[in-house]
Amino acid sequence: MKQIIQTPGAPKAIGPYSQAVEINGTLYISGQIPVDPLTNKIVEGGIREQTKQVMKNTEAILKEAGYDLSKVVKSTCLLTSMENFQAMNEVYSGFYPQNPPARAAYAVVELPLGVLVEIESIAVR
Repeated sequence: MKQIIQTPGAPKAIGPYSQAVEINGTLYISGQIPVDPLTNKIVEGGIREQTKQVMKNTEAILKEAGYDLSKVVKSTCLLTSMENFQAMNEVYSGFYPQNPPARAAYAVVELPLGVLVEIESIAVR
């Protein structure tokens, strides 16, 4: 049965989608952007600060659904510039020090609210 996951620990959806959906032991987390759920504003700083907030939002959703980062099997990273790839990687790798998930990274023209990074994830029990 499909279960909708919502937590105040991550930003509210800015469109017609759920923060995450769980079905058959798999959690599909919508793309997270660097919005601080306490202020509902984009975090100040550059790609490092934005990536850290995205990962914190992802962790909050995982926790709400009863998962943790070790259960993430696939991530997709969207960047507005590949010039930010290395810095994003440095922050991202701190959240996955061992056995990181499979991943793809793409440069895109633009992201919602003008942010620099968006990351979606899939986790499995």
